[in-house]
Amino acid sequence: MHKPKTAAYTVSALRGIKSWAEDDRPREKLLSKSRKALSDAELLAIVIGSGTSDQTAVEVSRTILNSVSNNLCELARLSIMELMRFKGIGNAKASNIMAVMELGRRRRLSEGLKKNMVSCSRDAYEIMAPIIGDLTYEEFWLILLNRGHRIQRTICVSEGSVSGTVADPKKIFKIALEYNASALILCHNHPSGLVKPSPNDHRITKKCKEAGAFLDLPVLDHLIVANDSFFSFADEGLL
Repeated sequence: MHKPKTAAYTVSALRGIKSWAEDDRPREKLLSKSRKALSDAELLAIVIGSGTSDQTAVEVSRTILNSVSNNLCELARLSIMELMRFKGIGNAKASNIMAVMELGRRRRLSEGLKKNMVSCSRDAYEIMAPIIGDLTYEEFWLILLNRGHRIQRTICVSEGSVSGTVADPKKIFKIALEYNASALILCHNHPSGLVKPSPNDHRITKKCKEAGAFLDLPVLDHLIVANDSFFSFADEGLL
């Protein structure tokens, strides 16, 4: 009578799993190589910690990233409930992902504010992108500058919906005068991801440019921010 080869099968299965999991050990890879050696999916796998009964943490991470076309800006816009729709992602793991995305946003914001001076549209974009780039609704902001074009402060003027927000020139210049600004930059986001200015964007820019000229408080630029790109009215010769 032959004994069943349960033990041999089990050992073989364990070896197979160990071998299969070798490429799915992002923590070990992080320690033995460097953080730059890891893919986005591997880094995200470290954040979520574990996978499911039929998917590794890396595979779960790839599924999540594929759903946003591997765009980390789009990943940052997902809510807790949207993240929890993925198999293997509960409240705790979704919270971990959101926390990491927020830390990344705050790091970008800190780096942008360190410059303290705006000399071109790229400088203004790097300041505002961490603030409004990932929003799912529109906000209109001001960057107030002194005579040396150093940043006095950034202020939100209005919040809107997915399709738009209202920016009142009277309110804009009331704020700028209250803080004794010497120049200002207008900025708002387009949640659609498209940076092409709307007719209303052109109108508000024209009105503010004229008001600024009258008050000797120049509008240096109007930026439209969308994810990882931007449109500058100044760069396009529209100011």
